[in-house]
Amino acid sequence: MNRSEVEDFLYHEAELLDEWQTEAWAALYTEDSLYEVTSPACADPTKADARNTLFLISDRIERIRGRANRLTKKTAHAEYPRSKTRHLITNVRVTGDEGEETKARANFAVYRTKEDTSTVYMGEAFFTLVQTAEGVRIRHKRCILDLNSLYNQGRLTIIL
Repeated sequence: MNRSEVEDFLYHEAELLDEWQTEAWAALYTEDSLYEVTSPACADPTKADARNTLFLISDRIERIRGRANRLTKKTAHAEYPRSKTRHLITNVRVTGDEGEETKARANFAVYRTKEDTSTVYMGEAFFTLVQTAEGVRIRHKRCILDLNSLYNQGRLTIIL
């Protein structure tokens, strides 16, 4: 995949999240996928392993689908009513392309408004994308927050 194709895919992912189409978002992940958000306290977030380092999120496909499904329900109290979000993706770079697998990275800023409070989550995301019969899918996504803590943001109840 080239940069333009990766960008288009990442913009599509962002649009699904902003429209709260979380189940369609979860369908972008492969059966062997992993979605991670490192902790702001992580010393080396690009190399950290969730098996021995604190991560805010480290989900395999079943948990990704479960998270997506829960966020669509009124019983998801932290997100009912839903936040308004805008996922901005920038500085997309293809860092490796090996046949069916493409590695990429991009900067992001997610603006969230809920109950008269606006917050920003910003950072960098690393992706492993694969071409499948169904189209491009995410095998791995790691979000590294450029925050010292989540004190000003409160709970992380949205999908980055």
